[in-house]
Amino acid sequence: MSSFETVFGRAPEASASAPGRVNLLGEHTDYQGGFVLPTAIPQRITVSVGRNRSGEHVLHSANSRTTLRVPVGEVGSEFAPYITGCLTLSGVTEGLDVFIQGNVPSGGLSSSAALEVATLRALRDLYALELDDVALALRGVKVEHEFVGVKCGVMDQMASSLADTTTMLLIDTRSLERRAVPFPAGAEVLVIDSGVPRRLAESGYNERRAQVEEASRLLDVQELRDVTDASALASLPALLQKRARHVVSENARVLAGLGADAAAFGQLMNASHASLRDDYEVSHPQVDALVALLQAHPDIFGARMTGAGFGGAVVALARAGRAAGAAQDVLTQYGPDGRRVVP
Repeated sequence: MSSFETVFGRAPEASASAPGRVNLLGEHTDYQGGFVLPTAIPQRITVSVGRNRSGEHVLHSANSRTTLRVPVGEVGSEFAPYITGCLTLSGVTEGLDVFIQGNVPSGGLSSSAALEVATLRALRDLYALELDDVALALRGVKVEHEFVGVKCGVMDQMASSLADTTTMLLIDTRSLERRAVPFPAGAEVLVIDSGVPRRLAESGYNERRAQVEEASRLLDVQELRDVTDASALASLPALLQKRARHVVSENARVLAGLGADAAAFGQLMNASHASLRDDYEVSHPQVDALVALLQAHPDIFGARMTGAGFGGAVVALARAGRAAGAAQDVLTQYGPDGRRVVP
């Protein structure tokens, strides 16, 4: 198995890791000042760094067995922008060797945010940067906007930087206030990779953001967070009304989920998926099929797509101690083509 030492012939000067996340409720609300309810997952990405005294960054991914060489000050391609964006925004002007390894699946579980947060944590250690966990998360968001080309909200990086695996993290994405929220009693979280790949920058993600921003403009509100009554959306054109209705109703679902029992929380998850499928139109037929199988299982309280959509992972709330069995039942019906339980 490769390591920084085997690839670069010396020990790293700093190393840090960050987890992926799964979002239970609050999808596509974080770029409209809304509420989100993610939790960290056990899978993590680790980034190790060391100065190489050259004019280029050497980036090695252990998972893909790929090495990229990017001149200092340039962005690069493939996975490089996630790293070089962090380096540039952190003021790094010397060449670094960077080693990346981890087990966060791509597609809905914020592997990119985990990569950014782990990189920024390693740079914080290497250069003694004065960067608290919130500022670090916001720098990761800026990397997505300016170097990757995805106009994401703040949830993924905030969750990777601040969440843990034992509670959900309620985040007010406008104020950035947050607090830990217990999982519903008698339940556990199940995550399954649908096997449908996606790429956010090439999908409708940025288009959806532009649509809800236009809806906010037409409604003369700062963000759709400020709309609490869906009837106020009646003046919008039909397509924008659908997009805005998802955001407004999803914010309400997050708030309704606080303190809800497992059955009620599961119904909110089911309603969230329907809204994402029908109003926001960011699901996928295979994802819908997997969600439907989960929702029909007697040991599942509720299920939905998670993440930006267009493929990726699904999340379910299962009866405590029954998640593994439910997953086996559902995957037998769904098919074995690379779909897997996480973890």
